[in-house]
Amino acid sequence: MTEHEPVASVRDTAEAIATMEIRGAATIAAGAAEALAAQARETDADSPEAFRASLRAAARTLRETRPTAVSLPNALRYVLQRMDGSDVETLRRNVVDAAAAFTDQLDRAQGDLGRVGANRLADGDTVMTHCHSTDALACIEAAVEQGKEISAVVKETRPRNQGHITAEQLREAGVPVTLIVDSAARRYLDEVDHVVVGADSIAADGGVINKIGTSGLAVNARERGVPIMTAAQTIKLHPETLTGHTVEIEMRDEAEVIDPGTREAIGGIDVENPAFDVTPPRYMDAIVTEHGQFPPESIVALMRELFGEGAAEPWAEP
Repeated sequence: MTEHEPVASVRDTAEAIATMEIRGAATIAAGAAEALAAQARETDADSPEAFRASLRAAARTLRETRPTAVSLPNALRYVLQRMDGSDVETLRRNVVDAAAAFTDQLDRAQGDLGRVGANRLADGDTVMTHCHSTDALACIEAAVEQGKEISAVVKETRPRNQGHITAEQLREAGVPVTLIVDSAARRYLDEVDHVVVGADSIAADGGVINKIGTSGLAVNARERGVPIMTAAQTIKLHPETLTGHTVEIEMRDEAEVIDPGTREAIGGIDVENPAFDVTPPRYMDAIVTEHGQFPPESIVALMRELFGEGAAEPWAEP
């Protein structure tokens, strides 16, 4: 191994992230931080300059695996920005300590977020969910732990039916569940007290990027007068949007929408399968994080506090 080459555990983690063996924002972020700690412990670099170059190379290997996964660069920034020291041992210790601090915060974040979100839910509330979000579930489960009676209307969330996972986990938490098709959401909003969704990422203007269908649900909820909140850990904040970058919307395989035989039988059609949409901040009542709840338009202040004024890339070569 050369002194700048990523160690085996970094390469293994990168492969697992790229193939989605490691998936989910918090799991990806923790994996990336732990991989940088492994690089710091195992690198052959014998000078501060070589050590920093080694960590940057490892970070680039990890960064290139999932370009749209916002929690990944946030984890790399957190660790690399704390890579201080004038000798290799100090640098090594600071990187390992930063990675440990980051994963420790991740371990606590969802519980803290859940307690904040639970305070928005009242005893007897019926909530509507969309897709599958462990952050959203944490809010509902915390409300149940507080002794509140909560029931749920769960959208199936086509095309991959992630709502089935949500329904199963809510039942395990003792929450009565009604599963509905996505197109029935507006009808059932009349029976709902609160909508709770997660986020894939959150832009500096408070726009929420989440599973396709979230935006339409938010518009319908606003028209019906039903409050809607996004539950999202701060690793979902998208600091690149501070400097004008737009959020890329992933287009997924058309086979998720229609099987090849049916498509061929229909004839010459185009099929599109966007994974996410963007909910403008005016349709979202609150963004709930482990740091508290925020009006969407003020999330930029938290983003600047955590990540600074711009989208630094500490993994790039100077």
